[in-house]
Amino acid sequence: MPSRESHERLTALLDPATTVLLTVECQQGVVGPDSALPELAAAARSSGALANIARLVAAAHESGVQVMHAVAESRPDGRGGNRNARLFRAAARLPVQQHSGSTAVRVAPPIEVADEDLVVRRLHGLSPLAGTDVDPLLRNLGCRTLVVTGVSANIAIPNAVFDAVNLGYTAVVPADAIAGVPAEYTPAMVRNTLALVATVTTTDEVLGGWKRPRGPGAAATPA
Repeated sequence: MPSRESHERLTALLDPATTVLLTVECQQGVVGPDSALPELAAAARSSGALANIARLVAAAHESGVQVMHAVAESRPDGRGGNRNARLFRAAARLPVQQHSGSTAVRVAPPIEVADEDLVVRRLHGLSPLAGTDVDPLLRNLGCRTLVVTGVSANIAIPNAVFDAVNLGYTAVVPADAIAGVPAEYTPAMVRNTLALVATVTTTDEVLGGWKRPRGPGAAATPA
């Protein structure tokens, strides 16, 4: 059971004034019923990760925490997209494509997108942060702590966490709000990699942190 000290530290990290909640590739063409990656979509739903992300987004809206959705897209002609890895070549052959403007790139239910949410779309690469608008937007928002959720624990989530840490943010990962394939890979990635660079917690702990009263000295603390 987490100690009182760890509860207080997490609460300080999650100060709504300096925290942004990031959802990664939680789009219909990835985690929805008609996903291009049905095994990953099934893992996101059966593990409860997608439902937990929806809970976190709803709580962020209530608590005044900025929500940002990172969406991966492609042009129908593929222009500007990567072709320098096996993953990209395989994705180009999938029956469902993440084409800009299509249903596939809309944020998937049960996650609700509010008017104040920011949606950042990328046409290239593996990371929600590298080469996108995410970092300058976070800086303009005064972000110090980035709560990372979504898919996949195989690629995009560790990319997001590493880039966030390299850019000077404190990364918080609710381990039950990310998913990957196979299912047993996700806890191994969390335990052996993400826990070394991020504050690993749970959805309930984050929700509790946003609900706890804050004193005048409750500022975010460094990792």
